[in-house]
Amino acid sequence: MEHRNTQTITYQPNLDSFTNFDRDDELTHQRLNTLLAINAENAREKTLFQSERERTEVALMQNPLSTKQAYAWFGLLLGTFPPAAIFTRFLTNSGSLNNGDLWILGVIAIVNVISAVVGYFSGKLIGKIVGELEKNSWLAMFFALPFVGILWGILSGGAGGSIIFVIGAFFGALLGSAVGSVALPAFTLFHRLLKKGDMIDRKHFLPMAFGITFIICGFILGL
Repeated sequence: MEHRNTQTITYQPNLDSFTNFDRDDELTHQRLNTLLAINAENAREKTLFQSERERTEVALMQNPLSTKQAYAWFGLLLGTFPPAAIFTRFLTNSGSLNNGDLWILGVIAIVNVISAVVGYFSGKLIGKIVGELEKNSWLAMFFALPFVGILWGILSGGAGGSIIFVIGAFFGALLGSAVGSVALPAFTLFHRLLKKGDMIDRKHFLPMAFGITFIICGFILGL
């Protein structure tokens, strides 16, 4: 009777092939995510820039400001100078400083600082809102802007005036809303005309922002 010796061949799995497969899969995902990010950025730029020329003009800007930045700095100006003009006229007409009431200057300084700070940070929110409004027609934009300006003025003026208790917050909000309802439409008119994409050059922003602010101050002081 014959006996046959059989040998079983043991195959070792090639673990390196699985490792390489995982690495290739990971690289594929990375490339796909990169392509999706590039496509998303291209789509975003298409919504920002109306033409390739506009994109080039933004690239050539030396000191570009985004819409949020522009309205934040404009809010700082509005929170600083118009309240100062209001207090200057009040002190001049009332003669409070002639009576030795110098403590009023300290209160005014605190109110001014708070209004300026709130105007700056709330300006970022207002800039975001205006950025969406500027995508609409001119008529629809100008219809909404005074109401947004009133809200902005209430936030900034009310916060500063709250230092002078409840009545100060009321008058601060009232005066702030009057300034905001005029300043915001005027500023946005020039901003929409001069901006490229979502950017405006600082050389255009500065005369526009200071000019509107000082014209409002002139009306307040009766100049």
